[in-house]
Amino acid sequence: MLTLHYHPFSSFCQKVLVALYERGVPFERVVVNLGDPGEKAALERLWPMGKFPVLRDEARQVTMPESSLIIEYLDRAHPGPPPLVPADPDSALKARLWDRFFDQYVELPLQKVVGDSLRLEGARDPHGVGEAKALLERAYDLLEDRAGDAWVAGDGFTIADCGAAPALFYAGMVVPFDGRPRLEAYYARLRGRPSFIRAVDEARPFRAYFPLPWRQGWD
Repeated sequence: MLTLHYHPFSSFCQKVLVALYERGVPFERVVVNLGDPGEKAALERLWPMGKFPVLRDEARQVTMPESSLIIEYLDRAHPGPPPLVPADPDSALKARLWDRFFDQYVELPLQKVVGDSLRLEGARDPHGVGEAKALLERAYDLLEDRAGDAWVAGDGFTIADCGAAPALFYAGMVVPFDGRPRLEAYYARLRGRPSFIRAVDEARPFRAYFPLPWRQGWD
């Protein structure tokens, strides 16, 4: 049995949840409150960096951190259709490229903006927040140019789309997609995916913890 150590409101954890739901892999859940010293210490015993998600495969005695590595591990250790990293090397490289794109150019600037809102007034970084929002705009423009296929890496739903769904969900509240119809259409396809619908619904009880105002009408 697999055990996922995670929090349902985390975008990187939702990325893994989408993959698990897409693949139909059974797993047990351990929700981790990083504000609880005991729970944080337990996570650090599994993965000393103390960040979730972390997947534990007890049967194989494997502990796998990091969302992208967890998804690749699911393809290898629990084979069966559909693989989220394509078997074809060129298609796999494209899926991995877009997976890194969402982590580096959507997730990281998004987290900069959200994290800065948690700082005390005198410790905030308005210049850095401005740079982060500008990077999100650039990422959106590139996606608007490339989002013509059904999914971002081609016709099949891949690891890249697993990450795109929660990344764009939270980023769209920080910097709207305004005036980018192809990006909006791609996000609508993601938002309608049953695996992501389930992940969003499971996170609803925690929305009060989002430090910025929840965008009106953004579900």
